[in-house]
Amino acid sequence: MPFKDLREFIAKLEKEGEALRIEEEVDWNLEAGAILRRSAEQGLPAPFFQKIKGYPQGYRLFGNSAANFKRMAISMDLKPDTHPKELIEEYIRRRQKRIKPVLVNDGPCKENIHIGDEVNLFEFPVPMQHEGDGGRYIGTWHVTIAKDLESDWVNWGMYRHMLQSKNAVGILQASLAKHLWIIYSRGYLPKNKPMEVAIAIGVEPIATMCAASPMPPGISEAEVAGGIRGEPVELVKCETVDLEVPATAEIVIEGEIRVDDTMDEGPFGEFTGYMGGKREPRPLIRVKAVTHRNNPILAVSCCGIPVDDNAVFSLTKAAEILEFLREQGKPVSGVFVPLVTTHMLAIVAVNKTHYPGVAEDIAHLIWASGSIGHETPYVVIVDNDIDPFNLKEVAHALITKCHPVRGIVRLERSPVISIVPWLSEEERQSRLGARVYFDCTWPLEWDPADVPKRVSFAQSYPAEVQQKALDIWRKYGY
Repeated sequence: MPFKDLREFIAKLEKEGEALRIEEEVDWNLEAGAILRRSAEQGLPAPFFQKIKGYPQGYRLFGNSAANFKRMAISMDLKPDTHPKELIEEYIRRRQKRIKPVLVNDGPCKENIHIGDEVNLFEFPVPMQHEGDGGRYIGTWHVTIAKDLESDWVNWGMYRHMLQSKNAVGILQASLAKHLWIIYSRGYLPKNKPMEVAIAIGVEPIATMCAASPMPPGISEAEVAGGIRGEPVELVKCETVDLEVPATAEIVIEGEIRVDDTMDEGPFGEFTGYMGGKREPRPLIRVKAVTHRNNPILAVSCCGIPVDDNAVFSLTKAAEILEFLREQGKPVSGVFVPLVTTHMLAIVAVNKTHYPGVAEDIAHLIWASGSIGHETPYVVIVDNDIDPFNLKEVAHALITKCHPVRGIVRLERSPVISIVPWLSEEERQSRLGARVYFDCTWPLEWDPADVPKRVSFAQSYPAEVQQKALDIWRKYGY
């Protein structure tokens, strides 16, 4: 059964040993961030802070809810030990059966309503996550909602939001290919019209997963979330903007982005494992209303050296790429976006029916697919005798099958998100960097007799000999 809200999900994580209540008082200023970061880097349970210094009892903080495949499997109501390959395939199966959301009259997110002068975002224990951050970030694991003026498309995305004042938050504009900025630039900006936005924090896990997923433009993440849940998402109307938000959200922020209304934002410790973006003027959201549940839970992600909540991109991006390549008729057998690569590298396995130039086709199809391409500057293509989920096999293929000249193809002045660490200042400003693909497939023109044969347990012994070896090792407890 799908989770109704974040609270049900946390309870399940606690039951599975994947979340832990921290009863000691913790300071919002760096202490909570340090505990979250240690949890992410060491694979510890997701911290659920019960008491934050300077805040009333009941105002809680929760993070790292999607920092491994176990938690993603649990969020989809699957067995915690479900293999990533099956998670990706199940995500694709469910994604194809979209279920429209339903509008309800009321919801827990309306238990407390603050409008206009009553708004005070400092009411919530917003953490200062890393030393050197430009400020306290209230939006790091959430759903940012905007409506297209030119169609009925309502987009759910995830953009970092820095707390600027009691009634204003910043928003990062890292790539113009991101859907919110497509909506803004083609509809609101030409008309000099403010764009209404809503930020839903602390929603049930699939809604957040879909907001973080690089879906094609025009797709309703709310409908996809319904399909993955197997049950429609319940939405409720906002108080001051013409948008709907998940009814069981812990906190909802309503506001608008006005043309040329900016304030200095950043830097912030990002998913790349480095401080992301210099401090510079970026768009501002003027907050008109805030609603929240009693005893609200502020959901956060403390980004940094992998792995953290951005692990969810390893599932969603791999699924989007795999489905897209299948739709294009490409001979792909699997796609993996490794957790440790900050979701900027995709490994694609092609089956034996592939054709000359398949690596180039696949790389350029990925790069041409909007925001997916902008955030995937590295593509590795392997034969399907390599398990793309086994990084040892992939590394071995990279060294032994990828020719240092013919097999590595670079593309300069290519669109990329502005917070990639290796960008020069000129590239960061223009958002034009570089891309590369690694062809780790054997050339089809080679004589089969000239193709080197792999030497491994799976490929160097008859099945009966393999079984005998397995039986002997099992006898010794292995």
